[in-house]
Amino acid sequence: MVERLTPVELHARLAQPEPPLLLDVRESEELEICRLEGVTHIPLGELAVRARELDPQRCVVCICHHGIRSANAAVYLERLGFEQVANLQGGMERWALDVDRGMARY
Repeated sequence: MVERLTPVELHARLAQPEPPLLLDVRESEELEICRLEGVTHIPLGELAVRARELDPQRCVVCICHHGIRSANAAVYLERLGFEQVANLQGGMERWALDVDRGMARY
């Protein structure tokens, strides 16, 4: 089952010794506006052909603008056999409101 993480929970996990891989499934134009440092960028439309670039043994947190596209990406990865998949609830919008108020919003 796909785990749902709040931005505050993800922020805490990023401070751990082995942080999760952050998979941003937004379009390139969206990443130019705001992004989390160190994300792996695979737009949702490319995930089916690029999923093998990801390590299925690693915890993957899927991210998008509001959490809808990333929820779809997380379910897809889970169906492929990824065992540790999470979705950032509320996406980058919630992150900007709850964790980084200085982040650009759109």
